[in-house]
Amino acid sequence: MRNVLLERDEALAEAARAAEAARSGNGRWLLFRATTGLGRTALLEEVARREATVGGMRVLHARCSPEESAFPFGLVRLIFAEAGAGAGAGVEVDGEDIPFADPPAAEEQQTFHRLVASLARTAARRPVLVAVDDLHDADAVSRRWIGYLARRLAGLPVLLLLTECLTEYPEKDNTALPGATGTSVTLRPLGPAAVARLALAGPTRTRKQDADRAELCVRACAGNPALVHALLADLREGPPPGRLSDLAGRRYRDVIGHWLRTRATPRSRRLSLAMAVAGDGPAPLGGRLLHEAADLGPDGHNAPADAPADALGLGLLFSHPLAREAALAAAEPAELDALRRRIARLLDEQGAPAAHVAAHLLHIELHTEPRADLHTDRPGEEWMTQSLEDAAEDAVRGGRTDEATGLLRHALTAPLAPARRAGLALRLAALELPHSADACIRRLRAALELHADGHERAAVAPALGAALVARGRTDTAMHVMRQVGSAVEDDELVRVLQTTAALMASHDAIAWRNAVARMRELAATAPATVEPLACGLVTEYEAGAGGLSAAEAMTRVLPRLKAPVDPRLRTGWLGSAATLLQWADRLDEARALADECLPAPPALPDLTDIGQQCLISVRAEAALWVGDFRRVIAENAPLLDARTAQGLRMPHLVSMVALAHHELGHRAHARRLVATLDEVSASADSSWEWNELRHARAHMHMAEGSWQAALDDYLSCGRGQSARDFVSPVATPWRSGAALALVRLGQPARALDLAEEELRHARTWGTPRAVGRALRAHGAAVGGRRGLDSLHEAVAVLRQAPAPVELIETLLDLGQARIGAGNGRKGRDDLHEAHTLALRLLAPDSIPDSALGSEPDPDPVSDSAPVAGRLVRAAENALRTGGARRTHRVAMGSAALTVAERRIVELAAMGQTNAEIGAALHLARRTVETHLTNAYRKLGVTRRTQLASCLGGAGTGNPSAARDMTALA
Repeated sequence: MRNVLLERDEALAEAARAAEAARSGNGRWLLFRATTGLGRTALLEEVARREATVGGMRVLHARCSPEESAFPFGLVRLIFAEAGAGAGAGVEVDGEDIPFADPPAAEEQQTFHRLVASLARTAARRPVLVAVDDLHDADAVSRRWIGYLARRLAGLPVLLLLTECLTEYPEKDNTALPGATGTSVTLRPLGPAAVARLALAGPTRTRKQDADRAELCVRACAGNPALVHALLADLREGPPPGRLSDLAGRRYRDVIGHWLRTRATPRSRRLSLAMAVAGDGPAPLGGRLLHEAADLGPDGHNAPADAPADALGLGLLFSHPLAREAALAAAEPAELDALRRRIARLLDEQGAPAAHVAAHLLHIELHTEPRADLHTDRPGEEWMTQSLEDAAEDAVRGGRTDEATGLLRHALTAPLAPARRAGLALRLAALELPHSADACIRRLRAALELHADGHERAAVAPALGAALVARGRTDTAMHVMRQVGSAVEDDELVRVLQTTAALMASHDAIAWRNAVARMRELAATAPATVEPLACGLVTEYEAGAGGLSAAEAMTRVLPRLKAPVDPRLRTGWLGSAATLLQWADRLDEARALADECLPAPPALPDLTDIGQQCLISVRAEAALWVGDFRRVIAENAPLLDARTAQGLRMPHLVSMVALAHHELGHRAHARRLVATLDEVSASADSSWEWNELRHARAHMHMAEGSWQAALDDYLSCGRGQSARDFVSPVATPWRSGAALALVRLGQPARALDLAEEELRHARTWGTPRAVGRALRAHGAAVGGRRGLDSLHEAVAVLRQAPAPVELIETLLDLGQARIGAGNGRKGRDDLHEAHTLALRLLAPDSIPDSALGSEPDPDPVSDSAPVAGRLVRAAENALRTGGARRTHRVAMGSAALTVAERRIVELAAMGQTNAEIGAALHLARRTVETHLTNAYRKLGVTRRTQLASCLGGAGTGNPSAARDMTALA
């Protein structure tokens, strides 16, 4: 027990002074006040031991207990039993027994006088120490006698030594002790150094284990010696426990539980539990809010306005999870549920984040899914349901779909109005769809069947239809839309459903033709808010069928972007418009429409919205077309990762992500992605998405030199597109790809037929990308001088388009053709430009390769270090084959500029002409031009206006971003 008295020197000194005064005939009282576990009993016993052995005092010891607090004179009887035992007599004073009842005031005074007189006679023979432990548990009469004695100690050789539990209201002391004859000492928790001494007093372990145990005791015991000893007895060997269940014993838990059940006042119990519950949640409560939360007891005891939140030092203790768990284990489940609801309500009223409110309602940690085994009541009030819904939306924005799903499932257990329930069910279904398409479809079917009203069914049907389309069941989706639409009498709503169904029909060849015919009729009579989507779908069909130019399509789309659209059709219309903008090479505008409707990653899009399904595809393909491969992966990998075996195939999105990985050099990963799709499903499904997959797979075969496999996939893609009346090369230029494969297979005549047909359709559409791709295929098929002319025209056309991949590929073909025709210098210049553009295109930006889930595959051809990127690899192989000499490894971009080149580029970026630069730097104009030419190549630019954006690390020369590629000159 000696260790318990650490940091108690001041109290022991005060006791020694009081005892000395008592021995000299000037009696004193001394009160040790402390919260449970701080060692007040041990301190009292140590003082009594010292004064009995060293001071020669007679000790009369009594310990009060709650069980005897209702019996008058119970404490007095204990004290005088000790005195009588020493004298050999019974418990009586001056020949009279101590009363067993609460006497009238006059008799009480007589009894008190006789008791003090008897004690004085005992003390006259030998100084007396009256040691009373736990005075707060004494009966009321005995406490009054203690006060009576304390006021009469001045002439007595008596030391009255008392201990009392410190309550949260020190001023509420029912024992009146006069300040003239004594003092009280409040015991404080032990400091960290003293706690560490206690923790290290046992067997020696490793230095790390000792340090860990000491730190745990300091943090989990709040300086309470009893808790320190209990925790040390419970600890196992090894790392500090993270949960209460990790302790070997139950002493720590029992000490806290015993105090809460038997020693804590009702208010301190409520305050402790409130701290434990609030501390176990996502955010601590402030003082006043904590008091409001704690006011749950049956006695209705309210804290005064100025009461401190933690008068007992409980906050420090319950800041540790072990103490919180121990406190919560000591409480009744109903008590905790009520407390959590109270805290949640207070947080909601204070405007706390919805996630914090929900965490208390469901007793969960933030960012974890609510467990199915939680015994929590269903939300009984609207604010609870709203908090759960808001918290779910926060989780969605953070990419925590599982957490959001659990919150919404619990919200749906509430008693809800039908419309409210339908809204929550639709939102939950949207979250479930990527992970479990069948569960989502079942939920939406049930919601549809529950509604008898046509308008309510019409609100559910589009979500169910979109889910079915995503699952590959377009025919069932069309049936649902027809069935629901036939029961609706509102003409405008009927048109909305018909137009939405037409958007879904694009995934089925036969249904698509029929839907377009209806849209042509509908466009002439539809309300103004429905007409834009009807027009957009007809325009998509006619563009694919080769009957429109890009300019004509834009004259239909652009004015309607400013027109009002029915909110139920908004995403569908924007999806159709974005598709046409993408085909027309207006990629920034298409991307803007997608960004307007789609959430930013890691939040997943709503696949129960057929318009968002379309916009996902546009966003991915637009990023791929501009060569932003890392963006394609970063934006769409979370959605693909969310799929399960029961979920979605999403062949178009898989194609885009696989192509992006392939371009970055992750060839094996790209092949694995494509291989996950079921070819049997593709053969039975006429959705345009499978044609995109075939085209992507053919593209990868071409890059790997599998010409026949590429040709087979290109021709398969062509058959699928033709079945949909889609002949234009705006989406899947399969003829160009097939022509290039046929040239490799030695069939130029067949290749030329396809290339010329492709070029004719491309010129009809009229965008630089489509024309440039077709010219490249034509040049490869025709060969010779005519082929060179086509390739030269293709490069010129592609320079006008946001088509970096096509431009690089065509430059490679042009360079090789020129070298083959004997013009090696110009040919190698083309290859150098292609290499520079490829490096610039693939330079890492804010998304490193490590974040994309794959690493570049090693280069199987080059003997240099591995180089990421299909186009870089192709350019280096072409340069090597074309006779370019190998030079040292250099970085491209602004970091590769020499001092002279950078100085000239900076002046050029400021707008100075070559002549002005030469005059300023005293250089010949020819020298300036040579430096600028080299700088253009290193920076990967073609215009003077592009220089400013490439300086200062903005270009590919950023040392942290540029690849240390092998440059071939």
